[in-house]
Amino acid sequence: MKNSLILLVLCIALFGCKKSATDKSGETRYKGNEYNAAGISLFNSSHQGEIKKAKNVIFLIGDGMGLTQVSAASIKNKNELFIKQFPVVGIHDPQPSEGIITDSAAGATAFSTGQKTFNGAIGVAPDSSSLKTILEECEELGMATGMVATSTIVHATPASFISHRPSRKQYEDIATDFMLTEIDYFVGGGKKYFDRRSNDDRNLVKEMQDNGYVVNDYFQKDFQDLKIDTKSNFAYFTADDDPIPVSKGRDYLMAASTAGMEFLKLHDDPNDTKGFFMMIEGSQIDWGGHANDADYVISELLEFDKVIGEALRFAQEDGETLVLVTADHETGGMAINSGSTVDSLKVSFSSGYHTAALIPVYAYGPGAELFAGFYENTDIYTKLKAAMGMPANK
Repeated sequence: MKNSLILLVLCIALFGCKKSATDKSGETRYKGNEYNAAGISLFNSSHQGEIKKAKNVIFLIGDGMGLTQVSAASIKNKNELFIKQFPVVGIHDPQPSEGIITDSAAGATAFSTGQKTFNGAIGVAPDSSSLKTILEECEELGMATGMVATSTIVHATPASFISHRPSRKQYEDIATDFMLTEIDYFVGGGKKYFDRRSNDDRNLVKEMQDNGYVVNDYFQKDFQDLKIDTKSNFAYFTADDDPIPVSKGRDYLMAASTAGMEFLKLHDDPNDTKGFFMMIEGSQIDWGGHANDADYVISELLEFDKVIGEALRFAQEDGETLVLVTADHETGGMAINSGSTVDSLKVSFSSGYHTAALIPVYAYGPGAELFAGFYENTDIYTKLKAAMGMPANK
């Protein structure tokens, strides 16, 4: 009798969760704590038909951001992070096609193409043949596309969404590939690879301007002082080479990310019908890990988390945007050790490179439930396409 009563209470609780997780139209609600309280019903396979299509995707990649990095930033921020508000959490395995430890190139290529490849590869398969990326597929569907990074824009992660090269070090060749895909909005460093090239005499900045882009850079005007016209494609170079760390004064990530969300929503589409795909990278979380510098890691992650908060705000107000946050790999083998306090973290690192640690995935918005569970890094591409209602590859 006692067991029967327990079972009855569980059934009532589950039924209540199911009822509160949907509105009268049957569409899943994504409103902060409402969703957290009701999220259990979303993992029931019988509800897969209720998944609402995501018109927009904001894909945030914290390069080198493992669970310990997130934990350290949370502790230093009084246990408060926007990333901790996500109702759906999964785990991906970041292994490349060869070996067990990936680099950013192979990791981002897995996200952008759905195929594992070798370390250093940018948008190509293990045989170095080109693979169409999700950004390129969105462009072909008439969607607006954009990227923002705190590295050069030709660095491994952003490059893997727009370029096809066997080596991540082919910076000038990667810059050339920006001329082949009409990305609508991008912000990052690396201006010299576009206008002062050693491989040829091309000035890609001028070529972009001739093709209708509005191109600005940090020499001309701070990003915050710009007035951006949504009718023209937009590019902004934040540095000649790598941008400086946020602790030394870099301040464009939040402004460029929030402006990009609004820009892409309306770019060449004032009625907001086609949707957009945007990738935002917190690049230098990884660099702090390579340097075994906990303060560097934490300051970069805290800035990145504020951008995550803006993405969540946009998605809540918009109602048709999927926000996805993950990392390509963990960097440094970071650990928070015994004796740590809020005021004094005792942090150690086991490596100056990446590790094989499994990586968390955080999702919010239409299609978020697809990202629960355990899967390969390549499945993120497949799940993104499913969330947007795009046909699967043959």
